[in-house]
Amino acid sequence: MARTKEHINLVFVGHVDHGKSTTVGRLLYDSGNVDEQAMRKLKEKAQELGKGGFEFAFVMDNLKEEQERGVTIDLSHKKFETDKYYFTIIDAPGHKDFVKNMITGASQADAAVLVCGANEIKGTETIAELPPQTVEHCRLTKILGVGQLIVAVNKMDMQGYSQDRFEGVKKVITALLKASGWKVDDVQFIAIASLTGDNIVKKSDKMPWYTGVTLLEAINNLKVPQKPTELPLRLPIQDVYNITGIGVVPVGRVETGIIKVNDKIMAVPGREGKGVPGEVKSIEMHHEQMQEAGPGDNVGMSVRGFGKKDVQRGDVCGRVDDVPTVATEFTAQIVVLNHPSVITVGYTPVFHIHTAQIACTVTEIVKQLNPMTGETLKEHPDFIKNGDAAIIKCKPTHPMVIETHKTIPQMSRFAIRDSGATVAAGMCIDVVKKQM
Repeated sequence: MARTKEHINLVFVGHVDHGKSTTVGRLLYDSGNVDEQAMRKLKEKAQELGKGGFEFAFVMDNLKEEQERGVTIDLSHKKFETDKYYFTIIDAPGHKDFVKNMITGASQADAAVLVCGANEIKGTETIAELPPQTVEHCRLTKILGVGQLIVAVNKMDMQGYSQDRFEGVKKVITALLKASGWKVDDVQFIAIASLTGDNIVKKSDKMPWYTGVTLLEAINNLKVPQKPTELPLRLPIQDVYNITGIGVVPVGRVETGIIKVNDKIMAVPGREGKGVPGEVKSIEMHHEQMQEAGPGDNVGMSVRGFGKKDVQRGDVCGRVDDVPTVATEFTAQIVVLNHPSVITVGYTPVFHIHTAQIACTVTEIVKQLNPMTGETLKEHPDFIKNGDAAIIKCKPTHPMVIETHKTIPQMSRFAIRDSGATVAAGMCIDVVKKQM
């Protein structure tokens, strides 16, 4: 089965109640990716639950609990095709306790749509007065390496399709984007009303002043990201299955490089911390045998030499001649997003790096940075708090794989979590390698 269309991962982000799920549902429905009958059922369901008008949101919110609360909890994935591309749409939650899912979503996304409610944002605010998740998602998508952004100014119908309101929202969000490090010239701004379907797929006749594209056209304007096939092979293991007659089958997504049948690979750190060599006997994707797989492909592979107890989730496979970097210590640039107090030396939260989750101790706060410009504000501060950016040194409690942002950016990014919340996000800039 040859996929002729290029594939793009698209994440929808933004503050809760600004209309992300409704926008996604409307997009899927108006473009013919959800049929009439399914839509009718959802409409009846919405009315039954006393949530008339929520039917578009329900397209993505397939968990029962979400439909009753009218809130997006988990990441929902939906396939979606235009005449040009084939998309996986990730609808990321807006609630802050769901930021962890948002992070796993964004780190897989090539592009993001930031949905901003024209009802909730007046366009006269300072950045500090904007809805907190609008600000957080804007910064996070940038830190986590999402390459392209579309800003959808939603709920224009509730503002009488006012050009002034659109321009106001655009102005304050542009300031936020600049402050978060986005190149504003490349960002598409769209005036939409997803409940009524204005400028989602069909051009609206209610905003003669708006000469821009529809959401569908904006998505079609996205560029396919360069696949990092030239970089060394890095395949973080998500799960390990033991299949009768085949043996040990690690499953994971190729982040960089190419893996081929008969390749000699090494999984590190491995159960003993010494690395586990093996030879790829077969590669399977979507129940089909493949000769090779590349970046973005989710594969299972049978590997001669891997025993059941040798490899586990969080290990990373690479070629024998370019083994992934196992760190005993690393230096990182982070932004503190949501910490209840302050971060000091000795703090040991859990770092989520590719598929690994490992507690790491902060051994030094090297310097505090201006999060907007990157310039040094203070050398060796005693602590850092919400909103601060910093360079820190960390020591993992177990050996783990992490690469520097310079060498393999896809393997350098991480989120820091503590008691159920994401407290910070960042990337590795230097590493002390474990001698294998």
